[in-house]
Order: sequence, then C-alpha cells, then structure tokens
Amino acid sequence: MGSCGFTIKDEPVENLRPLKVRVIGAGFSGILAAIRIPQKLRNVDLVVYEKNAGLGGVWWLNRYPGVACDIPCELTALACEVMPVNRSAHSYQYSFAPNPHWSSLYAPGPEIQQYLQDVAGRFGATRFIKTRHELRAAVWDEQTKLWRLTVADLATDTSFVDECHVLITARGQLSDMRWPDLPGLLDRFAGKVMHSGAWDDGYDFAHKRVAVIGNGSSAIQLVPRLQQLPGTALTVFLRSRTWITPPMGADAMAALGLDPDAATVPPAQQAVWAADADALLRLRKTVEDAGNEAHEASVRDTVPQQLLRQALSDSMRQALARRPDLFSLLAPDFAPGCRRLTPGRGYLEALMAANVEVVTGAVVAATETGVVVEEERKDGRDGNGNGNGNGNGGNGSDGNGNDNRRSFPVDAIVCATGFRVSEPPPFPVIGRRGISLQQRWADIPETYLSVAVNGFPNLFFLFGPNAAIGSGSLTVMLEAACDYVVQLIRKLQREDYASIEPRADRVADFSAYVDAYFRNTVYLDRCRSWYRSHGGTGDRIVGLWPGSTLHALEVLRSPRWEDFVYETADDDVSAPNRLRWLGNGRSVTQLGRGDPSWYLNPNQVDVPPEGRPEDDPRLLARPWSY
Repeated sequence: MGSCGFTIKDEPVENLRPLKVRVIGAGFSGILAAIRIPQKLRNVDLVVYEKNAGLGGVWWLNRYPGVACDIPCELTALACEVMPVNRSAHSYQYSFAPNPHWSSLYAPGPEIQQYLQDVAGRFGATRFIKTRHELRAAVWDEQTKLWRLTVADLATDTSFVDECHVLITARGQLSDMRWPDLPGLLDRFAGKVMHSGAWDDGYDFAHKRVAVIGNGSSAIQLVPRLQQLPGTALTVFLRSRTWITPPMGADAMAALGLDPDAATVPPAQQAVWAADADALLRLRKTVEDAGNEAHEASVRDTVPQQLLRQALSDSMRQALARRPDLFSLLAPDFAPGCRRLTPGRGYLEALMAANVEVVTGAVVAATETGVVVEEERKDGRDGNGNGNGNGNGGNGSDGNGNDNRRSFPVDAIVCATGFRVSEPPPFPVIGRRGISLQQRWADIPETYLSVAVNGFPNLFFLFGPNAAIGSGSLTVMLEAACDYVVQLIRKLQREDYASIEPRADRVADFSAYVDAYFRNTVYLDRCRSWYRSHGGTGDRIVGLWPGSTLHALEVLRSPRWEDFVYETADDDVSAPNRLRWLGNGRSVTQLGRGDPSWYLNPNQVDVPPEGRPEDDPRLLARPWSY
C-alpha cells in the first residue's frame, strides 16, 4: 500500500530551489561556466573569483615575447600551452563563438586574451566575475552542507567569508609556476630572474647575456624572439631532448588552399570567413577532422606512430643540416608524443645563430654572476664542444675545483620551466572528515572522469587531472565537462539533494582504467613529461584523458547517476519521500514562466525522416544516447 504520510511540496515540478555556486578562475573554463550556468540553470547565485586583474587565466599571465597558440586556433579552446598535438587557432576557441579574424593560424597570446575578454562581455559572463579576488581556503561544513570559503580581496588587502552549495575549480593546469630547484636562484643571483609565466615587460633584454632554462613550449616560443634582439648573447640550457615539429595542420591548410607557413592570415581571407559562414565551417571542420584522426599515432607500435617518428626525424635533420651536432643533442630516443609535441617556428634556426650557445647537462646552481652546469656535452661551431666563439660560455671549472662543472656568467635568467600540473590547489581544500585534497592526492590525483572525487561533495573540476587531450580539440572537451557539471548541479537542485559525490569504488575503477589504457600508448615511453605523476617521472599519466577527444565527448554526454551517492535536503523529515520533488502537480511552463505549448515549437519537434527514420542524418553523425 502507498503511504500518504508526507506532505506535497508546494512547488512546480522543475523545483528551482535557490543555490549558490562559486567558480574559481576566469580563464577558458571559468568564463565558459559563467556562460553555461546562467544559460541552463535558474535561481542560481553565481560568482566567479579570479585572482588576477584581468580575464584569460594563462593568457593573462603569459606575456613573454612570442607567446602564442601553437595550434591553429580553429582546433581547441582552453590552453594551447597544454596541447600535445598542435592545431590552428581556429581550434582553440569556443565552439559557439568562432572567430574569423584570427590574424594568424597560430594566434598570438594577446589576441587570445582579447578573444576571451570579448566572449565574456558578449555573453554576459563579466557580470559574475570578481577580479583580484583570491580563494585562500575552502572547507566543507557537514552541518550546513555548504562550502565555507575564505576569500582575499587583493584590491583592499582584506578578506571575507563566503558560502556556497557548489564549488567549481576552473583553475586549469597552468596556474602554478614550477621553478627549477636551483640553489641561489632567488637569493644569490644578482641579475634579473623571471619565469615565463610571470613576464616582466619592463625589462630590456637587448645587449644582455641571457640564460634560458628549459626547452618546452614556452622556451621554443621565447628563444627566437630573444635571439633577434640587438646585442643579445643567448645561452640555452636544454634540460631534456624533445621533438620539434613543423607547423601542424599543414595538410589540412593546403587542402583548403591556404599557406600553412604564412606568418599571418591576410585581411582579405579573414573577410571571406567573416562573410561566408559555410567557408568558415569548412575550415574548422577540416582542421578538427585532422586533429581527431591523429589519435592512432598515440598508440604504441602502430603504423601512424612509425610514420610520425620518421617524418619528425627527417624534418629536424633537414632544418639542422648546417649543424648536425645540434640534431644529435636534440633528437630523442623516445616516441613522438611521449612529451608534448611542439611546433618550432624559428626555434631550430635560432639555435644555429651566432649569438646562441646550446648547453646540455644539469643546471645545478646559480651564483651571484650566473649559473653553474654539470655538463655532459656542449655544442660548438665545430660540433666538438669548443664553443661558438661568441664569448657566451664559461670555461674550465666552476672555481671550486669541480672540473666537470662550468660557470656561465649572465645578466638575466629566464626560467621556461612550465607549471605544476594536476596537483592540488595551493590553498587548503578540506572535505569530509577533515581530509584535505592535498592529502587525498598525495600519491596520485585520482578523480571520477576528471570532474569529481569522493570525499569532497559538491566539488567539481573543470580541466582537472586527466582532462587534457593528447589529440583532437581540448576546448570541446572543456565544453562537454562543463555541460556535465551543469547536469550534476541541476540534479542537486531539482531533486532536493544536499550533496552529490562519486562513489569511492567508481573513482577506483576510473583510476584502474587510466592505468590500463595508457600502458599501450607512447605516453609512458622513456621521457620526462608533465603528463606524468611525481613531477614528470612517475609511471602514472595524470595530465591526459585516457582516450581521444571524441571518446571523452561520449563519456561525458550523460551522467551515470548510479555512480554517485547523495544526501537529501528534503525538509520534510517526519515522513521522507524521495519523490517529493515531484511537487504540486504543476509545471512552471503553465504558470506564466514559460511557453505552455512549447512542444509544438519547430526547434523542439524531433521530426524523423520519412520512410527510413534510421537514416536521420543527426544520428548517423553521432549515435543517439539516453
């Protein structure tokens, strides 16, 4: 028999109970959340806290010379810095806000930051963003079922407490700079020290001796620009070998009649894309198709992987034909893709310039006047380690009797050493039973599908651990993750749940899947990479999604609600009924807050093809999902 021992909730079935949602970070992910949440949810008090003075995240912070999207900007949308396969700027944008006016297929950083600023304004996201507000702590309150936040107002040097039902961290993977562990770097060296992620625009590098530590994406973009400055003597310290690629997407660009080697896109071509939506769509789809089809090259011992390795080796040999010694210093023995593939427009040419010296070996310390290297090999103009004659390198021992160490006097040290990726935030995040996220992720940062973790209810990640993409479009992945989180929030709101979090066994299942998947990929080859745990040397991939972009889009399409655990927020505790959210038998659409015949609107009617419904072109392009 049924029971009438509970009271009907006097609300329409949509149950738009008020929720407070707070988002941390206003880069690609945070701006996206500030667009999708007000678009798809109602009665939500939304605030986005951004510690910087402007929007854009990594694109606000990274202002070093040459900073750019190294993927053609029609291909992705979050952070080109983290993409292992390079695409056009036309892939590095929101799917709903294509920009026909990128000045280059590899758009410069300031242009990307301006794009984000424009999109945020165009879609109303700026209403919710508070700049110069930094989250200092987040603590889950078991009594109130709220996150208690300590927020610093950097403009007034004060702090305050805020509370929210849902906390979304959209800090990305490029928020916390990784400095090299060099004794004396910050407390002894008398010259200029800066990180590529915190560039000092006011410093003049001309006529200076400059050390660049690192040869990842930032260094590869920086070095050609610094090398061209008047009077600059550049010493590039290679921490590890890396594959340098030509601009990617060349075949796709050529198929569209475009020059992939052109430094800029002519205004006339931009005008064509702005005026012809079909032409712009063809460009975007051509580039996206190429990116998605590249996935097989990430699998060990496949023909695409072998062809890629041969092509990159040939390309680097050809570019360094005048300096075969540099090829022997740079060319890795690990598979392409183990470290992030980086296009090196002008980089290899810069390394061969007369005012550049390339040094391998470990940089072990900084002195008052320069850096000390425990040197394995040093290139020279003759390829025998005799120096290139520019007076930039040091000679002999380091002055302390260490003959295998060399001192290099410099005026400035640039640390292009990347970021701490897939690590807990630098502020305490305390979940159930007083356990911090730092403790939970002390060994490896486990999640459920990259968006949540057990023990931390109502905490969601956008571009968290295992969220970057090895091939394909990152930005559509971010959009899928954001839509997924919005669905979780809506379930909390509609069905009167106080909290939602993934089951512990499902987090463990996803962790095991991650390990099993990557065993057959190039990402666990013999290389140091930010994809990996423990500072790049561990045997766990923590940076990448375990699959292709298209795989991620399908996984994140619809939540598996049985993979979560819930706590009720129903205030009728005398006779609880888990379907009390059904409300008073009415819908908001019949109460003046919607369209009472919405189901007849053309954009709501699902019209099947006559004769053969199974030939629906939408469902042939992508199978239907519950």
